[in-house]
Amino acid sequence: MYADTMESKSPGYVTPKKPALSASARKIKDNAADWHNLMLKWETYNNDSFTIASKIVNLKIITESADSMLDETTPNKDNITTDKVELDRLCSELLHILENMEKIWTKLEKITVTFKGICDLEAYQFPGDISKPVHFHTWPTTLFYETSKTMVDMYKKEMELKRTIIGDLAHTSDQDLRMVYLSCWLYQPYIDNNIKVLLESMLLETGHRTF
Repeated sequence: MYADTMESKSPGYVTPKKPALSASARKIKDNAADWHNLMLKWETYNNDSFTIASKIVNLKIITESADSMLDETTPNKDNITTDKVELDRLCSELLHILENMEKIWTKLEKITVTFKGICDLEAYQFPGDISKPVHFHTWPTTLFYETSKTMVDMYKKEMELKRTIIGDLAHTSDQDLRMVYLSCWLYQPYIDNNIKVLLESMLLETGHRTF
């Protein structure tokens, strides 16, 4: 009797199952989530490294000012030495963060290569004019690759800029140039604001965001 009652009610409690994602679709969806998470990590590293870069510039000003006043009778040589040790420590910290940012960029490149691999596989499976599968709403797989390639190229240029900055930040005596370096580090001129639109579009298409 109880079983019959449950059986009669059970249709009203069944949640329709969503169609299972194909292997390619799952990988695309995972890649989109990875893009989002890695971009957040990059921004955290960028903000942390900007703080360190600012300390380097300020400390450099102090040491240069002290050096200009230093002579044989100056009693504060130990303080100047301490400042230079601190400067070396900050430069090492900045370099370490840059290495972590480079690892993120490398992962983003691997994601882009994965998108390309899925495109190549589908081109082989559906040659010529045969329609390629649309795994989610409207995007063909090629659009995921093109979007990822556009975004990763921004990060590539930004990495090249940051390498240049870190190589000169603690060595240049041009104060104006240091300020330019700090501004570039913080605002990342090669990462266009449009990247947020591109990422959100990818997340919407794969269902990580709702319309």
